[in-house]
Amino acid sequence: MTLKKIRTLVVDDSAVIREIICDVFADTSDIEVVGTAKDGKDALNQIPSLQPDVVTLDVQMPHLDGLQTLDAILKKDPIPVVMVSALTQRAADTTLAALDQGALDYVAKPDGVNEARKTFQEELVRKVRSASGTDVRRVLQIRNERQQRIDARRSKRQSSIAEKSQTSVHLKDKILAIGISTGGPPALTQLFSSLQPPMPPIVVVQHMPGQFTGPFSGRLDSVSELSIKEAETGDVLRPDHVLIAPGGKHLHLEKRGSTVRAAVRDGENVSGHKPSVDVMMSCAAEIFGDRCLGVIMTGMGRDGADGCGRIRENGGYVLGQDQATSDVYGMNKVAYLEGHVDRQFALEDGPELLRSQMDRLWKNNVSELATRS
Repeated sequence: MTLKKIRTLVVDDSAVIREIICDVFADTSDIEVVGTAKDGKDALNQIPSLQPDVVTLDVQMPHLDGLQTLDAILKKDPIPVVMVSALTQRAADTTLAALDQGALDYVAKPDGVNEARKTFQEELVRKVRSASGTDVRRVLQIRNERQQRIDARRSKRQSSIAEKSQTSVHLKDKILAIGISTGGPPALTQLFSSLQPPMPPIVVVQHMPGQFTGPFSGRLDSVSELSIKEAETGDVLRPDHVLIAPGGKHLHLEKRGSTVRAAVRDGENVSGHKPSVDVMMSCAAEIFGDRCLGVIMTGMGRDGADGCGRIRENGGYVLGQDQATSDVYGMNKVAYLEGHVDRQFALEDGPELLRSQMDRLWKNNVSELATRS
C-alpha cells in the first residue's frame, strides 16, 4: 500500500530557509514539497493549481506579509497553515495575531543554518503532520465564536459600573495549575478574558519559545481582570495574579515560610518540553496537596499527563478540556485515557467550573479546620 504523502507548499522570502525546509521534508517518507513561494502573492497564485494539504508560511515578507497572506488563504479555501517565525518580539507579536486569526501552529526559526535545520527536523515536521487533515473550518468556527464572546464581555465590562469583590484572602493557600500547548493562545485568551476576581494564585505552562511568552503574557493581561505576567524567580504566588512560565525555562515552585515563590530554572527537556507542564504540576501537587486544582488543555503530545497524575495522587482535583472545544485533543486526551482527569469540560464552561471547584476546595478546607478545632 502506497503511503499518501502530505502535499506541502513552502513560503518564505529567504531562499536559504526555503532550501533548508525542502531538504528536511525530502528526508521524510510522508511529506512532499509540491511548490515553493518567495512571498505571499507568489503563494496565493500557486495554491489553486497545487492544492497543498499544508502551507508553511513565513511571518515577515515583502508585498504581502504573513498575516495578509494567511487572511487570504483562509477566506478562499481554508488550508492548514503553520507559521514560521523569526525569534524577535515583533515576529512574536505577529505570530500570536496569526494564531488568533486561524493559523494552526507555529515554529520559531533560530539564527544559524545548523540550528534552523535541527529545529525544522524536530518541530516543523511534527507540526506539519499534526496539521495535515485538520478541519480548518471547524477550528475557525471555534476561534470566531471565542472572539465574539470575548468582544461581548469586553463591551459589557466597559458599560458596567458594578463593583466586584476583590476579597481573595481565603484563596491564598490554593493554586490553579494550567498546562496547555497547541491551540493554547486563543483558548487562554478566552479563558482569562472571562475569569474575574477573586481567584487563587494561577500558574500556567504554555509551550512557547522564550521570545514569545513575554509578549503573550502582556496580551493576556490586556484582556483580563486578573494581573498576568511572565514568571521570574522570586515572584510570590498571590491571589488574582497569574504567572506564565517563560519559554525555554522550567517553572518550579518553592515554599518559603508562609509564601510560595516561583523559581525559573534551566535544565533538560522534560516530557519533550521546556517549560514542561509535568515539572510545574509536580511542584504544585507536592506543595499544595488537596488544595491544588489542575487543568490540562489543548495540545500535542503527553506533557502534563504525569503531572495530572501527581496532583490526583496528592489529593487534588484535575479538569481536562474536552475534544469538542480543543484545537488539538492530545495532551488532555492522554491524561484522560490514563485516568488522571476527574472531569472533562467545554472551554466556554471553564470560568464557571473553575470558580465552583475553587469554592468546593475552600469549603472543604474550612470544614476540615472546624473538625480539627
